[in-house]
Amino acid sequence: MQRIKTFIHDHPHIWWGLFLPVYLGIFFTIEHFITDNYWATQLPIDYKIPFLEGFAPIYASWSVLLFILGIYLILKDGEGFRRYMWSIMITFLFSTLICALIPNGQDLRPAVMPRDNIFCDLVAYTYSLDTNTNVFPSVHVVGVIDAWFAIWHTRGLKKRAWRWSTAVYGVLVIASTMFIKQHAVIDVLAGLVVGFLGNYIVYGIIGRRRDRRLRREA
Repeated sequence: MQRIKTFIHDHPHIWWGLFLPVYLGIFFTIEHFITDNYWATQLPIDYKIPFLEGFAPIYASWSVLLFILGIYLILKDGEGFRRYMWSIMITFLFSTLICALIPNGQDLRPAVMPRDNIFCDLVAYTYSLDTNTNVFPSVHVVGVIDAWFAIWHTRGLKKRAWRWSTAVYGVLVIASTMFIKQHAVIDVLAGLVVGFLGNYIVYGIIGRRRDRRLRREA
């Protein structure tokens, strides 16, 4: 117990992580109430995008990226963790607010898996955990942008290998949302807009002002 108290004392920024259970509670509450009578976001272009179950592991690994990055920032960059959490708070809550005000969903999921393999099994399992509602904007896409900005603003991760490998990985995650029929194109575009605007607020406005204040206090 004393070790935990000491760790929290040395890493007070960890308290910002309490937002995550709060967000999950809000999200699953909305998931419970929005099950039908929603705006279907799919467009004709979405039916031209093939179902590629091989992207299922990439889609599923999204939460691992966010978690590992969060742990790294908690241990190595307290200010970076604060800003990472601020961006998640702004973008995730705004996305959830849109879903609450404009109930939405998509009807792109295959009724029956086209093939019998482990990847299709993973897609089916994903469907069982996550409904086809509350897809606009895509929180998966928003999370990728949040992580990408955090990595690019973290001194310990400024090597080109880290930046560009995570950028490529992020593109694959975004593509996976459409290939396994979790999101429509418009969901992805909305996620990009929300992600970039939210992170501009955090790093371009709040961050710059905070940097000036921290320099004055140094």
